[in-house]
Amino acid sequence: VAPGIFAFPLLNDAYCDALMDEVAHFQASGLPVTRPNSMNNYGLILNEIGMEPAMDALQARVLSPVAEALFPAQGGGCLDGHHSFIVQYSEGADLGLDMHTDDSDVTFNVCLGKEFSGAGLQFCGVLGGPSHRKRSLVYHHAKGRCVVHLGAHRHGADDLESGERLNLIIWNHSSLYRSSRAYRWRDVPPETEPPDPQCLSYTHDVDYGRYKKYPEGKEGFAKTAWYPPEADQVKMK
Repeated sequence: VAPGIFAFPLLNDAYCDALMDEVAHFQASGLPVTRPNSMNNYGLILNEIGMEPAMDALQARVLSPVAEALFPAQGGGCLDGHHSFIVQYSEGADLGLDMHTDDSDVTFNVCLGKEFSGAGLQFCGVLGGPSHRKRSLVYHHAKGRCVVHLGAHRHGADDLESGERLNLIIWNHSSLYRSSRAYRWRDVPPETEPPDPQCLSYTHDVDYGRYKKYPEGKEGFAKTAWYPPEADQVKMK
């Protein structure tokens, strides 16, 4: 659909509905629910509710071959870990998500439903490239359809306008790739022109306030933001 971004049908409607029912049943159980990641407040981690073996099988049989074909350097036959979770967007909860990169080598993001409007997925560029903060694509979710990209590809979710949206997201990890210098150190070339407004991140960009006003209550992120770095390389954790 755009350089470094691919999409294909992955799950049928019955599987999407069954997975959403399982999520609803667990949430109704009263058992503790862990936030799916540091940015999303609503959803749950599938690996913590007994579904890790199912995600292991999906990774081995489907995701690994796709990752190897599309991103051989990051996913070339050696995906050996994952963080699999559900995110939920609805009125009164999370509506959208600030621009970010994932703690993932190759990310698979599948829309499960439900009925919703808005909530486009904005893509910019890859960390380490000259277009990291230049707009590339707005991807529109469709039930059962999966979008695939590098974890280092900057992206963010536009606000939901109505309804409710649930997505299955699988952050795939390769210990082989993560042991390489290509992963540990990323070149960060200087930007030659201002970033596109859609690609700015109040969470991560030190110069956000130069271009846009901080959302209410988000000004504190200016103290921990790090991009663009002062050095021409950045060391990954």
